[in-house]
Amino acid sequence: QVQLVESGGGLVQAGGSLRLSCAASGRTFSSFAMGWFRQAPGKEREFVAAISWSTDNTYYADSVKGRFTISRDNAKNTVYLQMNSLKPGDTAVYYCGAALKLPVMLARFERRYDYWGQGTQVTVSS
Repeated sequence: QVQLVESGGGLVQAGGSLRLSCAASGRTFSSFAMGWFRQAPGKEREFVAAISWSTDNTYYADSVKGRFTISRDNAKNTVYLQMNSLKPGDTAVYYCGAALKLPVMLARFERRYDYWGQGTQVTVSS
């Protein structure tokens, strides 16, 4: 079992920044590809970013490329999502997921994930 706990969400003005964290406990964190997804009201959950379990490779949705950065610290069992130049359209509940040894290019597929956190709310005001 892996437990994931997100934090760092909040209310920010358009153009501002937030850093989300996802702390993992349980099985070996370094064996999991980690991803961030988000779900806005009335919409399906969508892929945001992912990072490989075995390399520094990362993968982003086009809507956040150049504004968001995903990183991980295996010593702290934590994955981060640095979000800059936030827009009202980024408003959503953000979830982190863990997928055991998943190739990063498959990490955009929600059904590939083994574990999920409870989510953290991000609200961007205009």
